[in-house]
Amino acid sequence: KYQSIPNDTMGKHILPDHAGLVEVIAGEYQGTAGPARTHSPIALMNAKLNEGGRAEFSFPAHYNTALLVIQGHAVVNGTDLPTDNLLKFANEGETFTIEATAPETVVLVMSGEPLREPIVAYGPFVMNTKQEIMQAMDDYNRGAFGHLED
Repeated sequence: KYQSIPNDTMGKHILPDHAGLVEVIAGEYQGTAGPARTHSPIALMNAKLNEGGRAEFSFPAHYNTALLVIQGHAVVNGTDLPTDNLLKFANEGETFTIEATAPETVVLVMSGEPLREPIVAYGPFVMNTKQEIMQAMDDYNRGAFGHLED
């Protein structure tokens, strides 16, 4: 079900030494929880870092974890990561550090437990079975997905 999560309801963890803050949308960062309800363990956060600011993250090694630099420039465990670049981690470790090397750097942090479910895709629809794909297509054609407002 759709969840409206305004920015002022996100968990906000202020980092020490004026490094910046971590906005927690889902999951938890150092005791600060996000408001999103999820069906499986997921972490979704924005690391908003000042130049030179650092934030350390830790997720179970078996989680799928990726970072997307939305704005600025970062170094992650020695790997250079400019704006609009995605970094997907191998499932080999648990801890990493993001350091901003540009002012006002924003990094989307995504991590979650693998679902290990079957995947069936058709066009923009991704479900678990062909029957679910057919139902999704029918729902879409009936207008059951709603609409975007301008």
